[in-house]
Amino acid sequence: MSAPAETIGNRWLKGLIALVFLGALVAFFVLDGQRYLTLDTLQQNRDALLDFTRQHYWQALLIAVAAYTAATAFSLPGGALLSLSMGFLFGRWVGTGVILIAATAGAALVFLAARYLFADAMRAKLGGKLLETSEGFARDGFNYLLFLRLVPLFPFWLVNLAPAFTGIRLSTYVVATFIGIIPGAFVFANLGQSLGRIQSTSQLVSPETLIALALLGMLALVPVLFRRFNANKQKE
Repeated sequence: MSAPAETIGNRWLKGLIALVFLGALVAFFVLDGQRYLTLDTLQQNRDALLDFTRQHYWQALLIAVAAYTAATAFSLPGGALLSLSMGFLFGRWVGTGVILIAATAGAALVFLAARYLFADAMRAKLGGKLLETSEGFARDGFNYLLFLRLVPLFPFWLVNLAPAFTGIRLSTYVVATFIGIIPGAFVFANLGQSLGRIQSTSQLVSPETLIALALLGMLALVPVLFRRFNANKQKE
């Protein structure tokens, strides 16, 4: 009796979690949330936002962390604009801290939800292929994830989800995420202080900055390549 009851309870919980995530996405688009997450809207309301932050600093800080965490957890669009907003409202240093805490927390929630909801089904479907990839990612997960976080080539939401289907530990995922997003968080928070001069979010990061982040990402893979080289050398 206990096993079937536990299975039914597990299915209900999975269904509820999936419904919460799906409901948040649907509500965002149905209520035209994209209309509020634009650079024009932020610039038009800059004085009101600054006044509220000055008068209710800690309340504004909590709201900012909660909103950013929720946006990341539900994979809502507008991450770049939210990052700019943190720098605009709280300055480069506090803004960077808000981005790091909220983005890491939101990414961890996505990771846990995806692992709980879909990992078993993915393992059953892909079998040995996923197991082989999972073992490799688990062995060098920190370096691989650090590379994915640093190189601005991969969508943030995708990097949040994909590791959930591997053997990487939550603690490794959280630490690598936190460290990996530090450069980007600082860049956007710093840019946020000059919000009035920004005309388009598509032109925020220069090619030089992208190249620098990509090089940092490549450095994260050096220990992995070194271990592989030593392992092959010992086999020979």
